[in-house]
Amino acid sequence: MSSIIYDSAPLEERIHRSLSDTFKHRAIETAQDVITGKRDALVAEVDNWEDFRDHAAAIRDHVLANLDYYVREFATNAEKNGAHVYFAPTDTDALECILDIFEDLGATSCVKSKSMMTEEIGLNKFLEKHGISAIETDCAEHIIQTAGNAPSHIVVPALHFDRTSIRDLYHERKGYEGTNDPEEITRFLRKILRPEFMSASVGVTGCNFGVAETGSCTLVSNEGNARMTSSIPETQIIVMGTERIVPDLRSLDVFMKLLVRSAVGAKISGSFSVNTGPRREGEADGPKNVHIVIVNNGRTNILGSEFRPMLRCIRCGACMNSCPVYRHITGHGYGSIYPGPMGIVLTPLLVGYKETAKLPYACSLCGSCADVCPVKIPLPALIAQHRRNIVSMGYVSPAEKAVFTAAAATFSSRALYGMATSVAPSVMKALTGNTNQIDRSSTFIPVLNGWIASRNLDPMSKQKFRSWFAQHKKQETEAKRAKTAQEISAAASRIHSALGQNPTDQKSVPTNGASNDGSNGASLPTASVRKED
Repeated sequence: MSSIIYDSAPLEERIHRSLSDTFKHRAIETAQDVITGKRDALVAEVDNWEDFRDHAAAIRDHVLANLDYYVREFATNAEKNGAHVYFAPTDTDALECILDIFEDLGATSCVKSKSMMTEEIGLNKFLEKHGISAIETDCAEHIIQTAGNAPSHIVVPALHFDRTSIRDLYHERKGYEGTNDPEEITRFLRKILRPEFMSASVGVTGCNFGVAETGSCTLVSNEGNARMTSSIPETQIIVMGTERIVPDLRSLDVFMKLLVRSAVGAKISGSFSVNTGPRREGEADGPKNVHIVIVNNGRTNILGSEFRPMLRCIRCGACMNSCPVYRHITGHGYGSIYPGPMGIVLTPLLVGYKETAKLPYACSLCGSCADVCPVKIPLPALIAQHRRNIVSMGYVSPAEKAVFTAAAATFSSRALYGMATSVAPSVMKALTGNTNQIDRSSTFIPVLNGWIASRNLDPMSKQKFRSWFAQHKKQETEAKRAKTAQEISAAASRIHSALGQNPTDQKSVPTNGASNDGSNGASLPTASVRKED
């Protein structure tokens, strides 16, 4: 199983498991409300926020259209700075490359800062298999590693823990004897991590953005651990995705304005580092050796597909912060290190549809994710494209295919549609029993069972809308005719009244075209006009 998928249970099972965890729901709801509220307030302060989004999307598209050029420029400048650059076509190539570096150094441990790329290739488990311990130094990542748990968010991975569970975890695994006060827990964590920093010979980091113009690698963090990981050990290994490049420092400024606001609802991060090669003569800190591993791992295939916009992603997590589905099924419901809308798009691209055919359906296509994405990735459209691909490639059950084939034939034929809607009310009524609703007792019905397993379904009305509408139009027409007749009758009455005639007097109003005096062609009497002198 790929390192990206950490839970191979069926999607429905993962969702039911997540739905039953009340604490996760409350944690996700609180985090979404707090982060989104802060983000919205900061965005409102930026008058040209949409211009920033447009500009950022244009920069990312430009880089992707010229990726070979910018990767080459980045690598060339990084090597000029003294770094060693490696290209890894696959996750396996990346892991073997990193292992070679450890073996050349004779290192048996390292300190790590938070990195989604190392999560993607499964670096920690791989190193552990080869007798090398990787110690996570980010607070949330350390909690996850200590618990042996999977992350539930790409920015706040320990979102599903509260302070009490963290206290209990460290008490059980690390001998912590303090309270559940976050500051006290942090001081304890600092105490056990500081010796690791000072004794480590290798530090492993990710890279938020690689700057092609300078060959620099940037690190954005809310803690100081990333800077210590990249400054204290003699050797730094940087693992980055091929697409994580910006043309120059000016472009970097655009993304820094967007990233932190979108990720955690802050103007700036607690720590921001721009690392340009190993330390130079006279510098007090920094690594003696820098190794940059640029990982492709399927990105070239994405680049040449209709899913290219997904490579704009800057891993801010804004899409999951606004997603109503993520709010309910939590990060663990997706079973991937990449949860939420961005994970629904990216995970199938990296591991294939065989393992993820159900994942694109964990989405309401409401469009909230596209509204908040700082680089304007059309996530709902890409998710819909996954669904089309899944159907066209045959990753659906025979029952589902048969049902929807029959539905397509029915809805495309007026005669079949009429027959079906005539029979359906009686059939559905028979399935309702005494409840007058189709409920869980009817979960044997293919395709429909996914709906009625969690909610009841009202039976179809015997009266069709077409019939009701036709009857309504008929009644409306008859009412108009009656009203028109009344208006004509009233007008006639007013005319006869003005002429001094009784409209009910048949002699006054001939109906056979003859006048009262026997002449042909009746005419109304004319009023006499008195001529004044």
